[in-house]
Amino acid sequence: MSILKISRLGHPSIRRGTEPVSSEELHSREIQRLIDDMVETMRDAHGVGIAAPQVHVSKQIIVIEISPENPRYPNQVAVPLTVLLNPTITEHEEITEEGWEGCLSVPDLRGLVPRWTRVKVSGLDRQSQAVEVDAKGFFARVIQHEVDHLNGKVFLDRLPDLNTLTHLREYEQFWKR
Repeated sequence: MSILKISRLGHPSIRRGTEPVSSEELHSREIQRLIDDMVETMRDAHGVGIAAPQVHVSKQIIVIEISPENPRYPNQVAVPLTVLLNPTITEHEEITEEGWEGCLSVPDLRGLVPRWTRVKVSGLDRQSQAVEVDAKGFFARVIQHEVDHLNGKVFLDRLPDLNTLTHLREYEQFWKR
C-alpha cells in the first residue's frame, strides 16, 4: 500500500466531475489497490473520509472511517471502515444542522456548513455487492462531504456565511467547543 498525494483546492481534479466505476474496473487489481491506498492515505492524514478526486482519480469512490483514536475527531461515534463506489444519496431528512468542517484538500481552514442530519446512500462495496447505508449525525455529514467531492464541490461551496471561515489555529483558540 502507498500514501497518495492529496490534491489541493485549485487543482483541476478537485472540481472535475467523476465517472462511475464499472463492474470490470471494480474487480481490477488497480481499483482494489487504489481503495487500499485511499484508506492508508486517509488514515495517515488523520482524516475521516477521502474521495478519489482528492487523490487525482476521477472515479466515484469514497472511503470513510471514524475512529475514537483519531486525534482530529476524538469525540465522534465510531464508524467502521466504509467503502462506497458509485454512491447516491437516495433519501435525506429535511432537517439541517450546522457543523464545523474542514477538508484534506483545503488544509488549515474550517467553516460552519449546514448538512442534512440523516441520509440514506446506496452504492456498491468493494466486492461489488449492493449496499444501503443509513447514516445520521457526524457520519451523515462526512458522507455528504465526500459525495460533494464526487460532484466537484468542496465544503467552501456550502458555506452560507463566509464570516465563519477560519484558519485552523484560530478555530482551535476561539471556536472549538
